[in-house]
Amino acid sequence: MWLLAAIALQTTTPPAPTVYQVLAAEYARGTDTRVLDAAVASRDTVLQRLAARAFGRMERAEYASHIAPLLKSPAASVRRETLNAYGQMSASFDFATVLSSERDATVRAALYETIGRSPAARPGAPAVPPSAAVVAALTAGLREPDAAARAGAARGLESLLRRTGRASRPSSETVGAMRQAVRDNGSAEIRQLLLIALALGGDRDSSTLRVALSDTSAQVRRLAVLGSRQWADDTSPLVRYQAMRVAGTCERAITGVRDESQHVVLAAIDVLGDQKCPVALIDSLMRRGFDWRVRTRALLALTKVDTTLAKAGLPALAASNVWQARAHAATAAKALKDNTVLSRLARDTAPNVAIAALSTDDDALRALGSAHSGLVLAGATHFKGSPALARTVGPIVNALLRLSTMRVVTNRDPRIALLQRLQEGADSASAMRLTPLTRDIDPDVAALAATIISERAHIPTKPVTTRYAPTSFPTEATLRALRGATAVIQLKGLGSIEIALLPDDAPVTVATFVQLAERRVFNGLTWHRIVPVFVLQGGSPGADEYDALTTTFMRDEVGFARHARGTLGISTRGRDTGDGQLFINLVDNFRLDHDYTVFATTLKGLDVMDRVQEGDVIESVRIVRRAQR
Repeated sequence: MWLLAAIALQTTTPPAPTVYQVLAAEYARGTDTRVLDAAVASRDTVLQRLAARAFGRMERAEYASHIAPLLKSPAASVRRETLNAYGQMSASFDFATVLSSERDATVRAALYETIGRSPAARPGAPAVPPSAAVVAALTAGLREPDAAARAGAARGLESLLRRTGRASRPSSETVGAMRQAVRDNGSAEIRQLLLIALALGGDRDSSTLRVALSDTSAQVRRLAVLGSRQWADDTSPLVRYQAMRVAGTCERAITGVRDESQHVVLAAIDVLGDQKCPVALIDSLMRRGFDWRVRTRALLALTKVDTTLAKAGLPALAASNVWQARAHAATAAKALKDNTVLSRLARDTAPNVAIAALSTDDDALRALGSAHSGLVLAGATHFKGSPALARTVGPIVNALLRLSTMRVVTNRDPRIALLQRLQEGADSASAMRLTPLTRDIDPDVAALAATIISERAHIPTKPVTTRYAPTSFPTEATLRALRGATAVIQLKGLGSIEIALLPDDAPVTVATFVQLAERRVFNGLTWHRIVPVFVLQGGSPGADEYDALTTTFMRDEVGFARHARGTLGISTRGRDTGDGQLFINLVDNFRLDHDYTVFATTLKGLDVMDRVQEGDVIESVRIVRRAQR
């Protein structure tokens, strides 16, 4: 925990800043770089490393010159962080010169990973063929003598092909090198990365996948099943789930509904419906003795196989005392075109049930009056391109102004959706009612409000708010107290998950999580989004993507912390838009690296994590602080 120890013990003299000042400057994301420049100029390698990371997290390529001197630092940790910062800010540099002179394997690994994230390969950029020099360097990197450097090359190739694979297939030389590296490397991480890279490059070599199907790592075997679309009766539920999804048949699904993993059971029920398997078996899963998740999944399967039986089973689930079951019943009612059930469920007291059932203009108008962000968003979305939009402009403006008086920046999604409807259909008078929003605390809201006034009222208007002002930075004492802290997440009826917090990697995120936990904000909330072999997501007051725990956005704190199986991250909808909702990585999710904050890793309870299902409850989150010396 060197970073927080440095906060407590650092004795550097002016003009070098303190560690705390560098962290605060990073958090501010401002244009005054004097603190960070002073850290770069200091001889303190901790300060230099943190300054490089801070410049990288600002993601502004024009700051590359500020950290260029650090590429020649005698400290490998500083050079490594500087290269990562170049990748994070999407800045170009002479990688060939660095590669020719760099001898440290960990720095070479960072270099390979960074050039795989080259500017042309950034998310959102046009898909263009990658540089031949970059591909050649990464391919050669797979033959590095050190495993750390080879892993960096594998990461670089996976990242590069994820961003450019559609524009250009890798050469036979590169494909051959990746195939060979899958066989030669003892690291399961490298084998995973290269199997993903091969798939992204359009290669599904049967011999390579055959070797991978018998790998010692369940995560490698899962990727082999995904790539080969081959059935595997595996000891790992991760592999069995993947096999059911890509190679499920009626016979396999019939066996799968008895699996010990409920993820596999639910996937098997999906197959029963998709493959139009024997109706009697699906119908038998509708009995009251089964868990509501099994029953609702069976109902949805029946809508594809036998609508008469599905209609017969619908009323019981539509009247369930579990709101999640009623929400799934609403989805089934839409498939069955049962307007009577839909009409009743659209008035349900549980907002997510009303969202699932929303289908009429009247439903959407009611939704606009809700305090639930997801329901308001659903109502606003319903009127997109609708003939009824013109006569609903008034209620839309009212809903927007009501939400805006709350001064909660994390309700951006419904407010932007409401503004988008007004951009489509507002008259001049309605547009002018948006004038106060040009001073909104959210610059995105202010900018769109100004645009609507300009376009619909024909009065040129500019937003007053142009930059988001985050909450104040945690105190030095707060950050110091996070050293060595862990947390225990208690789940109702399942057990607990013990996690180690990572304040060196994500100090502000950890501080925010601890504050929420100690205020007992998580208590009683659920895991609302379950994506097997991807993530669990939870901690939303509205049990959805849009209702936040925090009233202000959380800054991203990305870096070398990986989205490995069992790590915890903060969900976002764009840069620096974390709202307190958590996710846990069920597998190694390499594609999330450098884009989503990692703030904790699981110490105990991976088995509990694997059993979590939709609607499972977080009873409590207890912070365990280490005694400070």
